[in-house]
Amino acid sequence: MKFDILTLFPALVDSILSESIIGRARAAGIIEVRAHQIRDFACNKHNNVDDTPYGGGNGMVMAAPPIDRCFKAVLETLPANETRRTVYLSPKGKLFDQETAKRLASYDRLILLCGHYEGVDQRAIDRFADEEISIGDYVLTGGELPACILVDAVSRLIDGVLASPECHEEESIASGLLEYPQYTRPPVWEGEEVPAILLSGDHAKIDAWRLERSLELTKERRPDLYEAYLALHPPKPPKAKRKPKTPPPEGGED
Repeated sequence: MKFDILTLFPALVDSILSESIIGRARAAGIIEVRAHQIRDFACNKHNNVDDTPYGGGNGMVMAAPPIDRCFKAVLETLPANETRRTVYLSPKGKLFDQETAKRLASYDRLILLCGHYEGVDQRAIDRFADEEISIGDYVLTGGELPACILVDAVSRLIDGVLASPECHEEESIASGLLEYPQYTRPPVWEGEEVPAILLSGDHAKIDAWRLERSLELTKERRPDLYEAYLALHPPKPPKAKRKPKTPPPEGGED
């Protein structure tokens, strides 16, 4: 899986995506992340990439020409036979979720455009972006952190990035439920004990306990997910109790 990130702050993107699991996956060649400095494609002596908005208003808008040149320079380096998708990280986009991460993970390459200031000239978005994605209903100073979140979420789904597929299949949200509580050593900490069932060694009972806790947490904190999960996994009706056989009357017939 390959990611090309068009940004004004490549060092920020690179520093975040060079640590921990994603950093190791990059070092191993499982994923590739390239951050491209849009400012390198400015067309004036001051390397300006923004200008005042037509119609007035506060702030500055990223201009289309530098983005156009940066995008085309990236395209010139790419093989023709790969599948790719271009995403503009925008508060106006569709809300990012696990299903979107799965869909994006099916491409060979993602090209991510990070806005800044008051956003990007709409003409550049219309020309290059296949879709716009938002990571939440709040405002950030730029698209770099959302881009890193998207890379992280998508990369975890790529074979070899995590130790095993179960690592991402059983996580909160991915399974359709919030994850059950987790515990580790020591078994007693400041008077608080690990639930005894987790120390029992009975994996069937442990699985049942974890599912029950996941259902409880999801119902309490994310009723929307809980209802969606129940629609796909309706509870099984309880088995009807067998009526005890009536014993034959004592004694024989007259």
